[in-house]
Amino acid sequence: MTHFVLVHGGWHGGWCWDSEVLALHRNGHTATAVELPSDDLDAGAARYAQVIADAVRKPGEDIVVGHSLAGLAIPLVPQTVEVSSLVFLASLLPEPGRSWREQLAVSRPMADWFYAEGLPKQDRDERGRSTWPPDVAAELFYHDCPRAVAEEAANRLRPQSPTPIAEVTPLEAFPDVPMHYIGCREDRAVSGKWAESTARDRLGVDVTWIDGSHSPFLADPDGLADLLITFAKGPEDR
Repeated sequence: MTHFVLVHGGWHGGWCWDSEVLALHRNGHTATAVELPSDDLDAGAARYAQVIADAVRKPGEDIVVGHSLAGLAIPLVPQTVEVSSLVFLASLLPEPGRSWREQLAVSRPMADWFYAEGLPKQDRDERGRSTWPPDVAAELFYHDCPRAVAEEAANRLRPQSPTPIAEVTPLEAFPDVPMHYIGCREDRAVSGKWAESTARDRLGVDVTWIDGSHSPFLADPDGLADLLITFAKGPEDR
């Protein structure tokens, strides 16, 4: 039995993993969905990483799974606590010495749909935190989910602080632990082409693919659970 620490991305909360936790439980594993201080303007990747580290139950044995924006934080976790491996799910990846915004100035890793249809419709609240109109969020993050699931998720999103993408990453080098990258074939938020090249360059791994949108924990929790469980096995058992 493996314990998974599940880390949501921007605008979301631990609630988005509810179906995934159940899927992992059905397969004999356990999971904790953390709650990041996403709306806190004072919280950056290091603070996120501490929250994640605090959720590790068995140092050296737990697998940490980071979705989307959480990819900027999970490589910092092994500085605080030992983990079995890191799984980047449709994740952003930090580049030592740069902020995420600086990465964007050099290349546009996000998918064309994000730039053409999503980003122009993003809102800001009075504190400068980003928000999404529910109809835009549903098309961006959950376009292959049942309508009721997509609508509920889109309406639960909260403001996201810009701090994790505006700060220069505190990561100096990626940790020396096993790492995996899962890409989503129909992702409208993170480009598969960018994921392939960047995962290879920064993590030294090839992308493992899953069908569907940016949010497989809602669209296909059982399929994602099957994939995560393969990472809990040794190479000889796969």
